[in-house]
Amino acid sequence: MNILISGGSGFLGSAFSKEIMARYRLQKKPVHITWLTRDSHQAHLSDITMMTYDELANSDAYFDVILNLAGAGIADARWSDARKEQLLNSRLKPTQALLAFIARGNTEPKLLISGSAIGWYGNQGDKSLTEDSGFQEDFAHKLCDKWEKLALQATEFGVPVAIVRTGVVIHPKGGMLSKLLTPFRMGVGGQLGNGKQIMSWISRDDWVAAVIFIIEQQLNDNAYQVDEDTRTARHTPSNKVAKVYNLTAPNPVTNHTFTKTLGAWLHRPTFFTLPAFFLKLIFGEISTLLIDGQKVLPQALLDAGFEFKHQTLKQALEQQTAEK
Repeated sequence: MNILISGGSGFLGSAFSKEIMARYRLQKKPVHITWLTRDSHQAHLSDITMMTYDELANSDAYFDVILNLAGAGIADARWSDARKEQLLNSRLKPTQALLAFIARGNTEPKLLISGSAIGWYGNQGDKSLTEDSGFQEDFAHKLCDKWEKLALQATEFGVPVAIVRTGVVIHPKGGMLSKLLTPFRMGVGGQLGNGKQIMSWISRDDWVAAVIFIIEQQLNDNAYQVDEDTRTARHTPSNKVAKVYNLTAPNPVTNHTFTKTLGAWLHRPTFFTLPAFFLKLIFGEISTLLIDGQKVLPQALLDAGFEFKHQTLKQALEQQTAEK
C-alpha cells in the first residue's frame, strides 16, 4: 500500500506513519509512506520518502490512500484576523494541491482521508452530537466547514472521501496534554471556568488505530474497490462516496473531571480555578476552545465495530504512565 500524507511530520501524522509501518511489516504486508512537505530536508524516518509540493505538481505517482492533515495549530496563537487567515490558508492550500494532483492523474486513489475537528459542530453545550448532528456557526465551524467542503470535491473525480473530525488528542508528547503537564506538575493546574464544559477527547493510540481501521474498512468495502479494467474512469457512481467520522472516545468528560483525573494521575493538587472572564481577557476569542464544551460521540466508528483501547480518560492516562 502506498500512502501520501500531508502534515506527516506532525503530532498525528508521525505517530500514524510509525504505527502502520510497524503493523504492516509485522503482518508481512507491503507499505510505503511518502510525506508531502515544503522542506525536503525536514527530519524524517529513514524509510519514509519526502515529496515537495512542487514535485507533487509534476508527479505521476500512484497512491492508494491520501491522508490530508496539514494545517497550523488552531490553539497555538491568539486569533487575530491575520492568524485566522493563516489557519484557513494552511488547510486549504495543501488540500487544493492534492485535488489538483488527483484531477491530473490517470489513476484515482482508493481513498482520501481529510482532517477536520469537532469544532465543526460549534458551541452546543452538553448536547450529544453524532455525525448526523447539525452545527452552531462560529469561527471554528467556518474553518472546518470550508476545509471539509474543499476536500469533498475529490468525489467529483471518483475518489471516496472520509472526513475525520478529531477531538482533543491525549498523549504526553504533544497536543494539549503536553502543554498542561508543567503547570499541573508544579501544583498550579486547575479547573477552567465553572468546569462544567464537556471535553471530547481521544488517546493518540486510538486516533491512529481508528484511521487505520477506516482505511482497511473502506478499502475492503465494495464501494471502495476499483476494478483494474476501469481504474481510469472518472465520475463512477459507485466510487462517489463520502463519510464523516468523529474521532473521539465514547466517554467525554467535564473539565472538572479532566482536571481531577489529570491531577490524580500526576499525584498533584488541583485547587486553582481560572475564571471565564480571565481566560477571555488573556486569550481573547480563542478562549472559546477552553470554556465552551462539546459532547461529541464516535457513533460512526462504534456502528462500524471499532473497539477503543482507551475507553476512559483515567485508562488513557494510566496506559501512558511510562511516557510522562
